[in-house]
Amino acid sequence: MAKPTTTPENDLQTLTVEVLAQESVLREGGGKAGRERQERLGRLVARDRIAALLDKGSPWQEIGLWAGYEMYEQWGQVPAAGVITGIGLVSGRRCMIVANDATVKAGAFFPQTVKKVLRAQRIAYLNGLPLLYLVDSSGVFLPLQDEIFPDDDDFGAIFRNNAVFSAAGLPQIAAIMGACIAGGAYLPMLCDKILMTEGSSLYLAGPALVKAAIGQDLSEEELGGATMHATISGSIDFHEKDDPACIKRLRSLVKRLPADPPPTTVEPDPPARKTAKKKAAVTTPARAKTPKPAKDPKTLYDLLDVKGHKLYDVRDLMACVVDAGSVDEYRADFGQTIVCAYAQIAGRPVGIVANQRLQVKPAKGAIQMGGVIYADSADKAARFIMDCGQTKLPLVFLQDVRGFMVGRDAEQSGIIRSGAKLVSAVSNTESPKITVITSGSYGAGNYAMCGKGFDPRLIFAWPNAQYAVMGGAQAAKVLTQIEARTAQRRGKEFDPAALNELREKIEQAYEHKTDIRYGAARGWVDAIIAPHTTRDVLIQALDTVTRPAPSGGFRAGVLQT
Repeated sequence: MAKPTTTPENDLQTLTVEVLAQESVLREGGGKAGRERQERLGRLVARDRIAALLDKGSPWQEIGLWAGYEMYEQWGQVPAAGVITGIGLVSGRRCMIVANDATVKAGAFFPQTVKKVLRAQRIAYLNGLPLLYLVDSSGVFLPLQDEIFPDDDDFGAIFRNNAVFSAAGLPQIAAIMGACIAGGAYLPMLCDKILMTEGSSLYLAGPALVKAAIGQDLSEEELGGATMHATISGSIDFHEKDDPACIKRLRSLVKRLPADPPPTTVEPDPPARKTAKKKAAVTTPARAKTPKPAKDPKTLYDLLDVKGHKLYDVRDLMACVVDAGSVDEYRADFGQTIVCAYAQIAGRPVGIVANQRLQVKPAKGAIQMGGVIYADSADKAARFIMDCGQTKLPLVFLQDVRGFMVGRDAEQSGIIRSGAKLVSAVSNTESPKITVITSGSYGAGNYAMCGKGFDPRLIFAWPNAQYAVMGGAQAAKVLTQIEARTAQRRGKEFDPAALNELREKIEQAYEHKTDIRYGAARGWVDAIIAPHTTRDVLIQALDTVTRPAPSGGFRAGVLQT
């Protein structure tokens, strides 16, 4: 790899190493104390359960690792929001796994825990992924119940989804491997199959609450143990002695689900037939080689910097991601601040929509700034997206956008009309969408390039990515100007030193809130990925988003009681 040209403070590779180190800490969950508690109870920790459940050596695409990061410091650390979600292969079937991490606050649900589970459910539903719930939770974190309980995107929405998904024919299996208390008990009850390990608990109210409410003095086993539910209430389908037995049974049940469809790939061009001068020989065609990108993905670290100041040709970025020789660029000489292209990634056909960061010179008009969406580029991208939608070709958005062009010339060119056309195309296309934020994601450009609010099936970001209405320096300038004008209207002089201090304070606050770790904590992206892994991440993502949607299932009328 070539020596980076950026300074250490602005080096993308250095930042990536830092972020990966932080992720290693997040994966430790509740740490040694939490692990020891699980061991005393004879239970595996959540990540060990997932590792045992997944097919050996298969990839694992974790979703929402940064959820809740630095958000609940008043209550202590809540790594990964106390729940692990991700996509992996179980008995050869691609599944969404949702596993409570009992090492973190006994697996209690915080606001971001709920948001994370809802996001996992949405991804599963849109992509036809069977859902496997590994339940081990004490329920709602009561001090924050007002932020968890009542709204349409809160705790109850999880159970609503369980019911709707079941009606749609999306398989859901719950394995109770610890506590399953209060409202959380509805989750397994609304699944297709329920497993429960010995020593686990399933009840609406615990022994202490039952005694206080109605005076009954009961043990946990009498009230909601696995034996009681297997023999008396009839609420569970499989009674397992421990975690390994439960995981073995779960794998067996998943194996009975319909097999995954093979991935859609483009057949490589056949090799040219060789002809002999005297006698034609019959030869066996050479086996097609695994496609590779034109450039080493590690060169991405030299292409961009952390601050987003370097200009680069986005085609060089694409060359590290798509198959070599597979690119057919669409309207290459028109609307050049967005590059649109048909391509393949590991043989899988895709449409690419990418912000160009070089300055470009259109055939008519002034030079256009890189990373900015102009009317012509918006028109081109909208038509390309609509064309991909005709065949539901998956769309990959490579987002490094500064926003839409502003000013007199932009307004006269119809930038609002063209922008609305692009937003409409992104919103309504039937193509599955995947977004990768490689640097800036600013203003309405975030919307036009398929930000989180525009239903990307999966959305990833590099460690240097930034989310904001505008850059920190711009925001600080605007806000300080407003403060200065307000002071003038009140007949006061705004001290220049105080103005500078305010500007610096605003800029620092913006930098903190535009950091992608801040956004990932709030679920704005599904994962922060190392730049050189982008191609591999997209290969896994394409396997997910090209699955058929749930076909619909059995619908009952009014059941007899």
